[in-house]
Amino acid sequence: MDRITAAIGQLHGGDRAGAREAFDAIWRDLGHDSDPFHVCTLSHYMADTQDDLQRELEWDLRALDAADRVSDGRAEEHHASLSIKSFYPSLHLNVGDVLFRLGDLDRASEHVRAAEGALEHLPQSPYAEMTRKGVAALAQRVSAARS
Repeated sequence: MDRITAAIGQLHGGDRAGAREAFDAIWRDLGHDSDPFHVCTLSHYMADTQDDLQRELEWDLRALDAADRVSDGRAEEHHASLSIKSFYPSLHLNVGDVLFRLGDLDRASEHVRAAEGALEHLPQSPYAEMTRKGVAALAQRVSAARS
């Protein structure tokens, strides 16, 4: 997790290429069948380093799949305040956004609804507020595109 956190820091610091390389090296060591908490976290952020929308979608879907295999107990092992349910709004938002950009409005709508349904699991925080706004904005974009 320390290596993943360091790569996230690179990404947030603006070094997308460096973060992608770091995530790729971690992925080679980790693999898809490793701890789903690590797979979810790495995949969620690796998606943000992709230049190709299909690759971004693959990583976002991998994160969502891994989240389905994480227990709340495992998330709490990393930090006592974490609940895997609180990951779903952001995970569905990311998948929905990529699907929207790919022009797949039906599937984007499905993920918007899933994200909206999971918002209740977000604690009150600036991150949660940003996620709520992101879900609302994507819902509006999908609705406008359908009109």
